[in-house]
Amino acid sequence: MFLLKLLFKNAFRHKLRSWLTILSIAIAILASGLLRTMVEAFYSGVERSSANRIVTRNAISMTFSLPYSYKEKIGQISGVREVCAVNWFGGIFIDEKHFFANFAVEDNYLDLYPDYLFDPAEKKDYLHDRKGAVIGRKLADRFGWKVGDTISLRGTIYPGNWDFTIRAVYTGRDENVDERLFFFHWDYLNEAVKQTLKGRGDQVSAYIVGIERGDDAAETASAVDAIFRNSMAETLTETEKSFNLSMISMADSIIMIIRLVSLVVIVIIAAVAANTMSMTTRERIGEFAVLKTLGFGGGRIGALIFGESFVISLAGGLFGMVLTFPAAEMFRQLLGNFFPKFTVTTATLGSDVIACCVIGVVAAVVPTWRSIHIRIADGLRRIG
Repeated sequence: MFLLKLLFKNAFRHKLRSWLTILSIAIAILASGLLRTMVEAFYSGVERSSANRIVTRNAISMTFSLPYSYKEKIGQISGVREVCAVNWFGGIFIDEKHFFANFAVEDNYLDLYPDYLFDPAEKKDYLHDRKGAVIGRKLADRFGWKVGDTISLRGTIYPGNWDFTIRAVYTGRDENVDERLFFFHWDYLNEAVKQTLKGRGDQVSAYIVGIERGDDAAETASAVDAIFRNSMAETLTETEKSFNLSMISMADSIIMIIRLVSLVVIVIIAAVAANTMSMTTRERIGEFAVLKTLGFGGGRIGALIFGESFVISLAGGLFGMVLTFPAAEMFRQLLGNFFPKFTVTTATLGSDVIACCVIGVVAAVVPTWRSIHIRIADGLRRIG
């Protein structure tokens, strides 16, 4: 208890300097925690991936389509329960600043994704309306849309103005479910394309395939690709998790920069803390010489310096972690349209604790080495 009291008294001997250092560490931990939370938000879609869903797309790229005739052949493979055609629509509402994901799906899409929760009456209305559309709760809140509203999207991949009537609003079963989606009937898109864009009908961006057992995903994926090998449109089938990761990989550079900035922030603050500890140690060289004269060994002196460094770094880290929660909530409200989930995880807090410990160690290494190796006579000369 006496040693702990001594550590706190020494750590806050120069109160302004200590509190400024603590504040610097707190800001660094806050920034680092928010950046890591942002990286985790990128991967939130991966967390909700189901082992019982696989995705079939063109082996060349997502920009190349597959024939609709593939659906029947995929459905005949052993272990396949459901096959749903999906087309990325890429429509624009007002302008590019109002971007949201929108795509055409077949009706059995709702069966493949039971984590989308609907009002039964609204779901029925959607299934019976050729121009009906379904939107997520966050998307509805973003634009103030409600059931019955007519929405017009300007086509990019499929030119023209497309009108839809909102028939249902879904909510997620948990916070990992993306509530920012807009989807409508695949038949409506396909029929219109056949009439206006010759040669582009009966084309599919990807197939969502529901399988009986998640353990058979790799085997079923291989069976799908084997059927269409050496065809005009070969396929690449992968688990939903792998598919989502491949989509995220398109933003690899952004994620890498965020992680790099997070690391740089910690390194800079470690240097600031090291400078603070060096100043403190230089001012107390005479005290350490007296302690050596009284029989204190290098280990005990080193423990004092390391202890003070840890008190400051952990105090700053704790302050930063406490601030991370309200800051993350503020970011969630601001960026909720871009990330389905923005919450501080245990892993992020664990990383913050490790960062604090690293700062504490780095800041104390050089001052400890200098204090231990200074000669008693040289230290005593500085007193007075």
